[in-house]
Amino acid sequence: MRKLLNTLYITQENYYVTRERDNIVIKEDGKVIKRFPYRILEGIICFSYLGVSPSAIQLCTEQNISLSFHTPQGKFCGRFIGTTNGNVLLRREQYRIADREDQSLEYAKRSITAKISNSRKYILRFHRDHKDVINHEKFITVENELSRSIQLVNSVTEKDSLRGVEGNAATSYFQVFDDFILSDKETFKFKGRSKRPPLTTVNALLSFGYSMLTYECQSALESIGLDSYVGYFHTDRPGRASLALDLVEEFRSYLVDQFVFSLINRKQISDKHFEFKENGSVMLNEKGRSIFLEAWQKRKYTEIVHPFINEKVKLMLLPYVQAQLLAKAIRGDLPSYPPFMT
Repeated sequence: MRKLLNTLYITQENYYVTRERDNIVIKEDGKVIKRFPYRILEGIICFSYLGVSPSAIQLCTEQNISLSFHTPQGKFCGRFIGTTNGNVLLRREQYRIADREDQSLEYAKRSITAKISNSRKYILRFHRDHKDVINHEKFITVENELSRSIQLVNSVTEKDSLRGVEGNAATSYFQVFDDFILSDKETFKFKGRSKRPPLTTVNALLSFGYSMLTYECQSALESIGLDSYVGYFHTDRPGRASLALDLVEEFRSYLVDQFVFSLINRKQISDKHFEFKENGSVMLNEKGRSIFLEAWQKRKYTEIVHPFINEKVKLMLLPYVQAQLLAKAIRGDLPSYPPFMT
């Protein structure tokens, strides 16, 4: 397991990342704001349009520091990848499975089963903890619909059917999103999922969180030698990290949804932390991104017992553990891939 150090988030749009000897340096209008020795960095995530100097990119490549670019709204743009490394035999087998409909379908079914199961368990727990303030019948209905969806996943024989089941399950799951909000319902009213662009405050938070999770899943897969762009559920598309998106599905409710609703219900974030555009889109402002990322980083150090390996694992390590398990399954060291299920 690769040792995790720190991730540097560049949240100011007018910050520029450069290098001075063995340091990553942050500048604004030519003035040094802060410097970090490269040895303490695991990754750099930029929400800046100004970018990164070639010398800083070279240092990141040489020292295996991941470098990811996002818009200020949190939309993932891409990662800088240096010289390709990793196990060529592992990648070849990954590609073979992707080209075999029956095998890739089994991997896809496992990821979607985990996604729906984790969503249902979140609903069950929320239902139990807040039964006095929610619509009991609605929660029971959605719980049952997700249970049926899990059964349907097991019976599908082709990916289009699987995508249909997943889409219906997501629609059911979103029905209770507004009930998850216990504080400031006027600001955080959930009217449905909107992505490009997000049209509400809740959607802005969810999109930002999913963007962060995609980066971490992509880094995890690449770090153990898998090609993050060749997936089993998400189709191939130029610039799309399909395998990373497959892995994201397992963690959506557990790592992002619960976190977002916790931020809202604990009143850590409010309407003053968003920008409302003329075209109807909503995005986190600089202060909002800082609050989100500070809480996100803090939560990642929470430890849980991993349900498959039965060992204590920090939340930040979950994508890396799953990437390792996926690689073992692809190599044949495991009889099948065990997705993350709470």
